[in-house]
Amino acid sequence: MHWTKPLALAAGLAFWAGAWAQPVTYELDPSHTYPSFEADHMGGLSTWRGKFNRTSGTLVLDRQARSGTLDITVDIASVDFGHDEMNKHAVAEDILNAAKYPSATFKGRFDEFEGDVPRTAVGEFTLKGVTRPLTLQIEQFKCLDKHPMLDVPVCGADVSAEFDRGDYGVDFALDKGFRPEVRLRIQVEALGKQG
Repeated sequence: MHWTKPLALAAGLAFWAGAWAQPVTYELDPSHTYPSFEADHMGGLSTWRGKFNRTSGTLVLDRQARSGTLDITVDIASVDFGHDEMNKHAVAEDILNAAKYPSATFKGRFDEFEGDVPRTAVGEFTLKGVTRPLTLQIEQFKCLDKHPMLDVPVCGADVSAEFDRGDYGVDFALDKGFRPEVRLRIQVEALGKQG
């Protein structure tokens, strides 16, 4: 009879370890996720900064197995420079052409880890109908077992990347000396649940 309690305890620990090891699916929290970017104006005259106000997507993370996937969609029409005329021009046919290409996407997987913390994600970035490889640098990453207000698991990160907009057919004013490099900075939070 004295073996009953230790066996029950061992079984309980095994159950919880197995539950902890399960991948967690997270849905992006659109109210806490804003991809922002920097782009050159007139060959170094100034740097324009903007963000996208509507983003959706899913990530799956198994921290014990050091693996996971991302599937993110950005609404191009939600671009916001804090300048109404620039917002209108950015979605026009000669720049992002939101009418024809309403979204940008990133589909990939977590790659490098430090312990159970992902440090890079590699995948394919699609913008204006062109898909090319892109690596995201994960500069800050944190998960909580329980969001303090919503009572669900939550993860958050600060992410960066850089690409040449000309590679994606966003070639407005490149012939006038505008620089093609675009720097991304992405603040993201995602809410999840087990299973």
